[in-house]
Amino acid sequence: MATPVSYRERLSIPASWWLVTALALATTWMIITVPAGPVAGTVVTLVALGLFLAAYQRYGGTTIQVDAERLAAGRASIERAYLGEVEALTGDAARTATGRDCDARAYLLLRPYLRDVVRVHLNDPRDPAPYWLIATRHPQQLAAALQPGGVVRSP
Repeated sequence: MATPVSYRERLSIPASWWLVTALALATTWMIITVPAGPVAGTVVTLVALGLFLAAYQRYGGTTIQVDAERLAAGRASIERAYLGEVEALTGDAARTATGRDCDARAYLLLRPYLRDVVRVHLNDPRDPAPYWLIATRHPQQLAAALQPGGVVRSP
């Protein structure tokens, strides 16, 4: 029987990235079409579009999921028994946590388009990471879902 999910978030690419990509593809098409013709411009642009779509699907398809047994962030997951203190960080606190105060041993799931993070300290003596730092659009909800008995609806 599957464990019910108490929190799930997909770290999708923002619309501004798609707009910049569309402009870059239009520019690519024009740069190739003028000297080489419309067929070459279209082929190169379609190949570039495929590469962008694959990259954005992989990068923007990352999820954070919390259920009764595990925390999964990106490709990593950990049992909730090993989770310690949880902190929702926003503003200057998040900037400091992801910058000068960041421990090089920490597991990081950060995205440049997300400013808020949740720091989850670990209680696993075998794990070299002292904490996980997870970018999120909803730091309070994620932190609440990670508290013992925390159940929060997905945003």
